Amino acid sequence: MSQTVPVSNKDKLVTDLKAVVADAEDILKSTADIAGEKVASARQKIEARLKDARLRLEDAEAVLVDKTRACARATDDFVHEEPWKAVGVAAFLGLTLGVLIGRR
Repeated sequence: MSQTVPVSNKDKLVTDLKAVVADAEDILKSTADIAGEKVASARQKIEARLKDARLRLEDAEAVLVDKTRACARATDDFVHEEPWKAVGVAAFLGLTLGVLIGRR
């Protein structure tokens, strides 16, 4: 059974991972003056992994943007093809939210 992650969670994940990659790059830059064979080897491995992570993040972000645009297009098409159904769905959601908020 495949699990899908909501678009907002995927967007937050991409944003968080970008921050982690940027922080790791800052750490690498700040430790550039530390000498030693082990440190140099570790820095090279980390730089390679960060480069790979950045490429994967760019791909994930592109997929996320494409899916978001496709969803927006589908919604726009639905509203133009079935305006009264869209009004009904919006009214139902508004009523449901109003009832839920009114209970608090």
